Amino acid sequence: MSNKKKLIKRSEQEKKNTWAIEDLYVSDDMWQKEYNQINEMLPKAVEYQGRLGKSADLLYDFLQLSDEIGKLLERVYVYANQKYHEDTNNSIYQDLSNKANALSVQVSSALSFATPEILSIPEETIIQFKIDKDDLKLYNFYINDIMRQKPHILSGEMEELLADAGEMAEAPSNIYSMFDNADIRFPEIKDEEGDDVQITHGRYISLLESEDRRVRKDAFQGLYKTYNGFRNTLAASFSSNVKQEVFFAKARRYSSTLEKALDGGNIPVDVYTNLISAVHDNMDLMYRYVRLRKKLLGLEELHMYDIYTPLVSDVKMEVPFEEAKKIVADGLEALGEDYAKILKEGYENRWIDVYENENKRSGAYSWGAYGTHPYVLLNYNSTLDNVFTLAHEMGHAIHSYYSDETQPFVYAGYRTFVAEVASTCNESLLINYMLKNTNDKKEKAYLINHFLDKFKGTLFRQTMFAEFEMITHKMVEQGESLTADSLCEIYHDLNKLYFGDDVVIDSEIDMEWARIPHFYTAFYVYQYATGYSAAIALSRRILNEGKPAVDDYINFLSSGSSDYPIELLKKAGVDMSTKEPVNQALKLFSELLDQMEELMEE
Repeated sequence: MSNKKKLIKRSEQEKKNTWAIEDLYVSDDMWQKEYNQINEMLPKAVEYQGRLGKSADLLYDFLQLSDEIGKLLERVYVYANQKYHEDTNNSIYQDLSNKANALSVQVSSALSFATPEILSIPEETIIQFKIDKDDLKLYNFYINDIMRQKPHILSGEMEELLADAGEMAEAPSNIYSMFDNADIRFPEIKDEEGDDVQITHGRYISLLESEDRRVRKDAFQGLYKTYNGFRNTLAASFSSNVKQEVFFAKARRYSSTLEKALDGGNIPVDVYTNLISAVHDNMDLMYRYVRLRKKLLGLEELHMYDIYTPLVSDVKMEVPFEEAKKIVADGLEALGEDYAKILKEGYENRWIDVYENENKRSGAYSWGAYGTHPYVLLNYNSTLDNVFTLAHEMGHAIHSYYSDETQPFVYAGYRTFVAEVASTCNESLLINYMLKNTNDKKEKAYLINHFLDKFKGTLFRQTMFAEFEMITHKMVEQGESLTADSLCEIYHDLNKLYFGDDVVIDSEIDMEWARIPHFYTAFYVYQYATGYSAAIALSRRILNEGKPAVDDYINFLSSGSSDYPIELLKKAGVDMSTKEPVNQALKLFSELLDQMEELMEE
């Protein structure tokens, strides 16, 4: 498509622009030493099997040993994979990554006896254990959470049977993944310059962002025509996946697949249904957005392939990395001195792997191991989007930093439901700062467009996905079948509902359900929308109330998984069991729409 500058090799990266991976291990030999250590510790852990209910000491000693293995495994796993991500062509780290992945499975399998065995201990015995051994109180929440799931745990024989069926149950997901990642081939189209370019998963969205409408349409039609050619196979795969979900929900005595999926984090079903209901109540905002998009693009008809192209295209914001760091630091000042200090530490102590090089893993993430500072992988290339990615990933990193500093290993990680809160809160604070600090109308419009698109993609779109999942699972629970025709009809109607009358709902979009891999992890996507809503609500509270809100927020970041996600967010001032946070987020969406409409009229 365009001529790309030749990428540098990993060895050519300046040290200051690479992460300090040596803070994890100074050498591969040290890595090997701890890898061997885990292998030596595992048999000792397995010796506890069948003995956890015999005494408080035995239970405590096992949990301590399990935590030690977990800490070491995290270090071994993170180092091997981060080194592999630096240069995926490096055979040494391909090997280390494979060894770490295999060891992770081995550990998980060896320690799998623990949860069923703890569940088999009578409740009164557990209470007595805690009296006998004060140190066990550390594991109070951990043990209580296991005991909470007791009604859904079956006999040893049945549990074994379900475990054996697990691999079979993964077949629909594995088949879909193989089809979608390896086998499917999309056609070539002509790009803006008239050159042939093949549609791929990675290129698809950038093709839909093209200013050339013909390119957008060709990409859209080319992609979905290909999926449509396999509609019956893909419907069978999707339907089979829903059926296995229904089977396991029934086997574990849940009233629905939705209840089962949410129970892991102890999330009430109301949280899911409230999200959909709140978005339905505010659908007029999405319709306003669509009308604005149609007007600004100057189109008589707005089609589904016009949804991604930027509304403000003649602004080119080039932001070098050093400038981006300053903008993000200034934008996050509202979070107080302590947060600013940690951010500065991350900048100065090489938490971040900044630039792309040959064979470096694409995208961005934050990761790390307990006992060492977090790490951030970027592929920074000076766009506005990259600035927000820096704020986003440092949000994850500092969340992990606070949590690791405050919590013992058993509670240091945080659940998916809250994972996107800290990252999105940073983005919300940053956009607020940047809008306040520019007088350039085009730049302002560009920034608002960026945020509106984020809202559309995260809050509205993920809620639409969530509703599709709820409808299709209910149908199977009620004994109805899912065919290609019924799935396409449901999906078409949802697009009509979510986009309104100002968009032509092209028939091709009816097949979009077939390209969403997240549908194979049931009821997962709603968390993007709830996390986004919680983050917006928190950022508004921080901006409006100052220090008390900041203190509550830092406590939330420091809490890891020491309580259930809903409770942690309540303590931070956001109650996700109500519609209020979603309504607050949508209120901000409305305000941004107002600003955009005003700017465009001037």
